[in-house]
Amino acid sequence: MKDEPRSHPFRDSTQDIEAAHRIPDTPQTRAPAYRLAFADPDFMTREELRPVRLQLELLKPQLVMDERGIESTIVLFGGARIPAPEHKSLAKTPMLADLTRYYDEARRFSRMMTERSMESYGKQNVIVTGGGPGVMEAGNRGAAEAGGQSIGLNIVLPHEQAPNRYVTPDLSFNFHYFAIRKMHFLMRAAAVCIFPGGFGTLDEMFESLTLIQTKRMKPIPFLLFGRGWWETVINWGHLAEAGVISPEDLKLFQFVETAEEALAAIDAFVTPCP
Repeated sequence: MKDEPRSHPFRDSTQDIEAAHRIPDTPQTRAPAYRLAFADPDFMTREELRPVRLQLELLKPQLVMDERGIESTIVLFGGARIPAPEHKSLAKTPMLADLTRYYDEARRFSRMMTERSMESYGKQNVIVTGGGPGVMEAGNRGAAEAGGQSIGLNIVLPHEQAPNRYVTPDLSFNFHYFAIRKMHFLMRAAAVCIFPGGFGTLDEMFESLTLIQTKRMKPIPFLLFGRGWWETVINWGHLAEAGVISPEDLKLFQFVETAEEALAAIDAFVTPCP
C-alpha cells in the first residue's frame, strides 16, 4: 500500500512500533500488557476482537484495489481440482480429466477479456479468481498471458494452499473470513462466470444468484459455462416447476460454451428495468 503525506501533525504508528523495539528490556516491558495494542498479535486474535478483524479484512483489499485504480472486475468461479490439459493424466477420475477443456476455456476467456481491459489501462473488467489452482489458475494465467493484471482472493484452509503463480503479486490477498472474501468478489463485479466445480463453486454461485434474485445486488451478466454439466448437476426446471423459485429466476443466468459466447453475452447484456 502506498504511503501518503499525513494531513495531521501527530506522530504516526509505525514510528512508535519502531521505538517500542528499542525500549529497555525489563519485566514491565516484557509483559504482554505493555505491548502496543495494534502491534500485539495475541490481543488482535482475541475472541472479543472479531468485529475489528472483520473490519480490517474488509478494509485492506478495498484500499489496495482503490489505490491500484481498479474500477470493475470479471469474476471467475470454478473447481480447484480441474487440471490443466498438460496435466490431464493426473486427474483422479475420467470425468475430471474431461473437464480440462474448461481450464482451457477459462484461460482463453481471461486472456481475451484482459486484452480488452488493457484498453482502459487495466482498470476496468479486471479478472478476479479465488487465487488457487484449477479454473482459478486458468483465469489468472490467461490474464498474465495477455500482459495484464489479475486479482487472487485466497483463503486460509486446513490443508496447504498458496496463490497460483499467475496472480499479480500486488493483488494477491489472503482471507480468514469466507463472508468477507465473497463480498470482495462481488463488490466491483461487472460479470460473473461460473465454471464446473464442487461445493465451493456451488456455494459462490448460489449466494451470488440469491443476492441478485432478492435485489440485494443489481443484475449483471451471469454466465454458466457448460450447459450439459450444469443441467446434469442441477435440475433447474424442477425448481421452477415445484414453485421454490420463480420461472423468471431462470432468466438471471444463461449458459455459454466458449469464451467467444461469453464475451458476446456480456456485450449484449441489457440491465432489466427495476
